[in-house]
Amino acid sequence: MALEFDAVIVANGEFPSHTIPLGVLHQASHVVACDGAIIHVPEAEAVVGDGDSIPASYRNRLIKVDEQDDNDLTKATRYCLGRGWRRIAYLGTTGQREDHTLGNIALLMRYYREFGVHGIILTDHGIFTPMHGRHVFPSIPGQQVSIFNFGSSRLTSEGLKWSSYAYEQLWQGTLNEALADSFTLDADGYYLVYQTYP
Repeated sequence: MALEFDAVIVANGEFPSHTIPLGVLHQASHVVACDGAIIHVPEAEAVVGDGDSIPASYRNRLIKVDEQDDNDLTKATRYCLGRGWRRIAYLGTTGQREDHTLGNIALLMRYYREFGVHGIILTDHGIFTPMHGRHVFPSIPGQQVSIFNFGSSRLTSEGLKWSSYAYEQLWQGTLNEALADSFTLDADGYYLVYQTYP
């Protein structure tokens, strides 16, 4: 799976063990840690956050942002955008506290819509990708796919086991399946796609 990014942001959730997110991390040109996540990526060039959970030995790389309107993930995203890095892979955003997991997944869509970030979240099980309009997703037959509607009034699919529609509830688009080496989604708005790893 060839995935290329300008930067990888590592949040302080569950650090991945799967080879795909770890491969993306090891090939990264730039690595940014959210506060305490620096213990997992000591090679990170910067640590962004309010500094409440960073070990003292890494404080020389701390980019301290005291405001509390945004979380550390958003602060790290703004740091990357300030350097012109818009293709961002997010690791460590899930696991541990469920409220943080849900919030971070929702933030991925915010970064895409409001900040122009072309980003994905990689977990130990799969990838979240925000999208809008028509898009062809590489896949493999039998790959598990879930689709979350973010305001589209029309959402159709080709190449999935069950036809998609403009889901009104978050659970309605879950547990679908790819039939071939790609599938297509077409919508008049935004949506979030989850794909399990091959």
